[in-house]
Amino acid sequence: MEISMHTAVFKDGDENIIDEQALFAEDIAGEENEVINLYPEMAYETFEGFGGAITDAAGYVYAQMNEIQKKEVIDTYFNPEKMNYTLVRIHMDSCDFSTGLYEAVSDENDREMKSFSFERTEKYIMPMLKDAAAAAGKPLTLMLSPWSPPEFMKTNGERCHGGKLKKEYRKWWAEYICRYITEFENRGFKVSRISLQNEPKAVQTWDSCVYSAEEEKEFLRDFMYPTLKEKGLDHVKIFIWDHNKERVFERARDIIDETTDPMVAGIAFHWYSGDHFEALDLVREKFPGKQLLLSESCLEYTKFDKNMAGRQGFRLAHEVIGDLNHGMTAFHDWNILLDEEGGPNHVGNFCHAPFLYDRKTKKLMRQTTQTFFYMFSHYIVPGSVRIAFSKYTGDIEMSAYKTPQGEIIVILLNCTEKDYPVNFRLNGKVVKVISRAGSIAAAELM
Repeated sequence: MEISMHTAVFKDGDENIIDEQALFAEDIAGEENEVINLYPEMAYETFEGFGGAITDAAGYVYAQMNEIQKKEVIDTYFNPEKMNYTLVRIHMDSCDFSTGLYEAVSDENDREMKSFSFERTEKYIMPMLKDAAAAAGKPLTLMLSPWSPPEFMKTNGERCHGGKLKKEYRKWWAEYICRYITEFENRGFKVSRISLQNEPKAVQTWDSCVYSAEEEKEFLRDFMYPTLKEKGLDHVKIFIWDHNKERVFERARDIIDETTDPMVAGIAFHWYSGDHFEALDLVREKFPGKQLLLSESCLEYTKFDKNMAGRQGFRLAHEVIGDLNHGMTAFHDWNILLDEEGGPNHVGNFCHAPFLYDRKTKKLMRQTTQTFFYMFSHYIVPGSVRIAFSKYTGDIEMSAYKTPQGEIIVILLNCTEKDYPVNFRLNGKVVKVISRAGSIAAAELM
């Protein structure tokens, strides 16, 4: 048995890639110190895959690039030999990462939605989505999420600044969402899941809509789920919440009961309010059959110095490892491509992305955060099963999986300024490696 270590070391803004191999030996001495134990016989949930969001903003920037640059972006993310993204999240109607506000229907008298327009989605999102599917060479798993119903359906009469869905429009809004699903599927893209509302607690300066737990439950039970069945779209799985982790347990507890349990496939969550890994444990304990899906994660420039985004990759990796170890079954990064400002964004809510494109110099700029995501998405392939481990120090963060091919994959994160020796122990054999200071590594045990 051998180990292959692929390590990315970050120091003073530089990135150094180190590849190493070593052979396991019999643990004759009974190694006790500096040990990481791996227990593949103790298996947990199966991981579905990694992906990101193709937004109007990402598609707009994509349209500005030349064909070589487009190929680099799409191939890096979706080629199975590279980052191997298999999941895509897309907004229905505009979101903050759109070039402007738009909605498919604006006529409150058009109950049959004869004026429904898919034009804005066709303009920037669909070309990028089609190229992504071609690079993947297999169907992508699509998740659709609404940021706001049309203005006329809302209590505040606008897409932005929160407001609520008027009760008299709940059935129409459910049909509107189904129409979006149908538009994608008519173009050959199967929609696998939806969330009911992006960030239902947030009153944002951009497209937003507020639901209490009871309002979300009523919309799910009385309108969205029945309408999906009515339209022959009951293959589409429904995810609730789609907001930060600090309230993920309460929202699941308040929505899921004997009636709604079969309607809810899982709970979607974001990373913006901190770790709250214990909240995922609570959901798994009370609702063991539900998927835990991270639907959005990025570095917001309102919270992080954009010039320090590379260093913040360690924080992103810490988040991914924690979520993996506490039951996450799928991960979506936010925008997969933005411009040099971190936009376009119609309210200036700029964010980081693993690829940025400078509109003035016409230069595509790969970001350090891409390396961190690569370490997860390339090695933890869809269908991998999380396995048990124990480790000798909290200074090393890690997660471990067994792939469908039988390989053991270990992700090691060392955020410290110190090298740490590691004795991997597996099935009575041991091998010694180094977890380098300021690094993320993927170890393949074969």
